[in-house]
Amino acid sequence: MPQHAIVIANDHAGTELKRVLAAMLADRGFQVVDLGTGGSESVDYPDFAAALSKALAEGKADRGLLICGTGIGIAMAANRFRNVRAAPVHDVSTARLAREHNDANVIALGARFIGPELAKECLEVFLNTPFAGGRHAGRVAKMS
Repeated sequence: MPQHAIVIANDHAGTELKRVLAAMLADRGFQVVDLGTGGSESVDYPDFAAALSKALAEGKADRGLLICGTGIGIAMAANRFRNVRAAPVHDVSTARLAREHNDANVIALGARFIGPELAKECLEVFLNTPFAGGRHAGRVAKMS
């Protein structure tokens, strides 16, 4: 796995937010593995969630970022895969708790509900928050 790599996938609703966040990540030294889509033409978010899940399983990165209109559907699609714990996040607190309590390895954002600056803050917190373990470890293990 490349050091500091993150896999990103999105549907048509998330293209613009993805560009903003990918640039932020690149500025911070991350290798961004962009699985698309790159346009605004309607696509099916489960296909992109599956591509991200496969990339994580193949070791291309250990963290992922998904973006769709709400962040909900694409997270649900990704969570069908054994190696994914995707959390739909809408503020800094949910980003922190997704990592701290749930050991989420994928953050899902809703481009129609979160602005670029808040999305950047959420992503930053997600990437910098460690899993707390302890009482949460057993709960997370039950999801595997």
